[in-house]
Amino acid sequence: MIYTVTFNPSLDYIVTVDDFTLGKVNRTKKEIVYPGGKGINVSMVLENLGHKSCALGFMAGFTGEEIARSLKEKGISSDFIHVKRGMSRINVKLRSNEESEINGQGPEIEDGDIQKLYEKLDALEAGDVLVLAGSIPDVMPSDSYQRIMERLEGKGISIVVDATKDLLVNVLQHHPFLIKPNNHELGEIFGVTLQDTESILLYAKKLQEMGARNVLVSRAKDGAVLLTEEGTCYESLPPEGKVVNSVGAGDSMVAGFLAGYKETGDYESAFYMGLCCGSASAFSEELATRDEVTTLLKQIEKEFHA
Repeated sequence: MIYTVTFNPSLDYIVTVDDFTLGKVNRTKKEIVYPGGKGINVSMVLENLGHKSCALGFMAGFTGEEIARSLKEKGISSDFIHVKRGMSRINVKLRSNEESEINGQGPEIEDGDIQKLYEKLDALEAGDVLVLAGSIPDVMPSDSYQRIMERLEGKGISIVVDATKDLLVNVLQHHPFLIKPNNHELGEIFGVTLQDTESILLYAKKLQEMGARNVLVSRAKDGAVLLTEEGTCYESLPPEGKVVNSVGAGDSMVAGFLAGYKETGDYESAFYMGLCCGSASAFSEELATRDEVTTLLKQIEKEFHA
């Protein structure tokens, strides 16, 4: 089973406004509401690709109830910890002449809530996959990812970490199965600017030397690079398409990689599934579907594998 953890889930309220103007009443042209958070995005895309997962994390208030209800409606299992104080956040994403975001704070997570999550994670078994994605709320210990990986070490669980800076670097000693920085995040870790594949591979190898097994680096319009634990490198430009919405594209790449690897056991197949899955979400107002990904895979095969 694949489990995803989202410490601070949200309801994402996405509105489109023609020519948004500050200080005036603006009417929406289009509205979309769906559950959000990096781990939840991974679960939703996995479901779209035909793979079951269970979403873990914290929820509170009426917004938390709506997140759980919406996931259930989509056929996604969840097992959230119910937090007593506060409410799950609402993130507003405004699309107009420019894209703007207002992200909520989330509930007050207490030590007892964190312990309940640890106990749920203790039940994971050998062969399970755990996705730890996103930032850690200020109300939680900053080393929460490390604590989780320490508890699960030696149990045969493949852990995926999609995080930034110290949050990512500090877990490498526990040998995550997959990490997915983008090229800017990879550069920030080492204080450099990365613009070509050669330099990306150089620093991806450094992350492997620090403990990561597989390093997948997303590069937006320049595609992606994968350095596997076997020492093989895969790189590709993305399929052609118009970017509509960049939110969730990275999470979709993670989901696509896991789905591809689960289906084939092959890193190359996983890489291209991840690449096309991230692109499919970027080319759509919602998250990637299986049909969209299949179409892009055929395009990639035709363009780059002819």
